[in-house]
Amino acid sequence: MKINIYYGGRGMLDDPTLYVLQKIEDVLHELNVTVSRYNIYEMKNSISTLPQTLKDADGIILATTVEWLGIGGFMQQFLDACWLYGDKEKIASTYMQPVVMSTTYGEREGELTLKNAWEILGGLPCAGICGYVEDLVVFEMNESYNLLIEKTAENLYRTISQKIRSLPSSNQAVKQTVLRTRQMDLTPQESDQLARYVSDDTFVNKQKEDLEELTSMFRGLMGQDSSDDETPYILDLQQHFAPQEDFAATYLFMIEGRKKPLVVEVHNDELNIHYGQQENADIYAKVTAQVMDEIVSGRMTFQRAFMTGMMSAKGNFKTLRMLDQVFVF
Repeated sequence: MKINIYYGGRGMLDDPTLYVLQKIEDVLHELNVTVSRYNIYEMKNSISTLPQTLKDADGIILATTVEWLGIGGFMQQFLDACWLYGDKEKIASTYMQPVVMSTTYGEREGELTLKNAWEILGGLPCAGICGYVEDLVVFEMNESYNLLIEKTAENLYRTISQKIRSLPSSNQAVKQTVLRTRQMDLTPQESDQLARYVSDDTFVNKQKEDLEELTSMFRGLMGQDSSDDETPYILDLQQHFAPQEDFAATYLFMIEGRKKPLVVEVHNDELNIHYGQQENADIYAKVTAQVMDEIVSGRMTFQRAFMTGMMSAKGNFKTLRMLDQVFVF
């Protein structure tokens, strides 16, 4: 059995949550459980990749300290990353135990927040522990408190080993019927790759610059009337067109070195390709002629070009992914 601990506090020496976690780890080690702790405050620049560490865990502990209001920014960022980049199928089979200690008011609200968040993600919450600590030394010396902490660790082990289920929660019903947050339809592998790119500030800044340049370029092109009649790539796209049933989309490619953008209109089995202007395209993309040549020659896919930063695009991500199904090189 493997259990991951995600600590969302600041790592202060007098943090009562650290003491509780150490006691829990000692109990789990005695039960021959493999325990890995991730201190989120030490991983500020790679929080978006943390959800990938859930893949080999049977259960997790989300631990944080309420010092002012709520669960704190580090834990919130981690939960956000789970929502955006986490493998929902894996989360659905992962047990979570909340551990929330406070030096002020709000430990029960913090525990409830973690439980609600995990349920909305689709995971399996189990009974946790929360408490208010005024004096850490007094807290550590209290044997009754230590016994409660040990029982909490044993309960997590028992819940995972016996796969104990809980009653249905309204959070899941709300997620299925009300919560319609738009998400990118990604495979776990694509989520992992995208999370790594997002954690790279250089990549993110470059993407922002490309999108700003792309937007200003298209705005300028709307008022231009060029007599450029270039026809590269049109025949390549026509020859490799694979019609998709009940699919319609308009793609606009701004290819470096071309005066006019390449407009690709797909409507079921109908295909219209031309160089010119087009308003309200579903996907706006910017790509170099070299990368476009790689794509039409079959050495590169549209998806890979986008994920590696060789092609900038804005619009619906799912529609962008359909390019490799509509045009098979």
